[in-house]
Amino acid sequence: MFKTILSVAAVAAIPAIASAHVTLVQGEAPADSYYLAQLQIPHGCDGKATKEVRVTLPEGFISAKPMPKAGWTLEVIKGKYKAEYKDHGKPVTEGPVEIRWSGGDLPDDYFDIFSVRGKFAGLAAGSVVPFAVTQLCDGAEAVWNEVAAPGQDAHDLPNPAPTVTLIAAKDMHHHHDAAPASITLGSLDITPGFIKATAPGQPVAGGFLTIANRGAEDDTLVAVEGVDGADHVELHAMSMEGDVMKMRKLPDGIPVPAGQTVELKPGGLHMMFMGLKHPYLAGETTPMTLVFAKAGKVAISLPVMDIKGGMDKHKHK
Repeated sequence: MFKTILSVAAVAAIPAIASAHVTLVQGEAPADSYYLAQLQIPHGCDGKATKEVRVTLPEGFISAKPMPKAGWTLEVIKGKYKAEYKDHGKPVTEGPVEIRWSGGDLPDDYFDIFSVRGKFAGLAAGSVVPFAVTQLCDGAEAVWNEVAAPGQDAHDLPNPAPTVTLIAAKDMHHHHDAAPASITLGSLDITPGFIKATAPGQPVAGGFLTIANRGAEDDTLVAVEGVDGADHVELHAMSMEGDVMKMRKLPDGIPVPAGQTVELKPGGLHMMFMGLKHPYLAGETTPMTLVFAKAGKVAISLPVMDIKGGMDKHKHK
């Protein structure tokens, strides 16, 4: 059972927490369909680094599969659902109810994304579905589990749970921020992430996605082609050197080892869109072609999102 531990007065005294709640990258999803819940953890607990992230899965989010993260230990807690659901026509009465990533280290200065894929079942369009999150730090914690009452603005809550609003499948084409579907290329499963929105005159933009190699052979993401609005795309890595975040180009590409999942994310591996010809605006979608050394080419599209943090402070080397 989760409980809120920060009082209204305490939250008011900590502007960073009050202004940066845990949120879902995709705020809408079709009812009765699969959904990739990408939870943004934007800060630590009272300035302390996050060491563990716990997510309580909502009732009606079934057959969940979390994404492992390098440097973190993954624990899946299973239990019985309150009702019987259908998945691929078969009855489902139990499954994962809580996901825990522990043993990592996410400094307060950076943010990260923790992902779990599942299916919404038995929930009507219009439902607002919460994913309660707890961050555990050294001697501190932050809990995001409050749900707005009907007519109440969730922004008025001290500790709002990240939520997703379910919409009818027929309305999905009207929404630019619907969760992108995974793409299969040979033994590779590619999950689109996002491109960070840019300001007028900004020359570069970061792009992110996840690649899972289910095969027995290593592969490499060697290039990204055909991106509208950018002169070219470079593949980069970011790392801490002392107190400075530095970025370096990867001329040989990004390795995707056999049997492993590689996550391109803020503060780590990423695509860098160079020489922007116009700003990338939130709500837009940008098509491109990924080029792999062995699997070949595949066309994908990434949504543009206004997401803060992760790549604001860096130096090239």
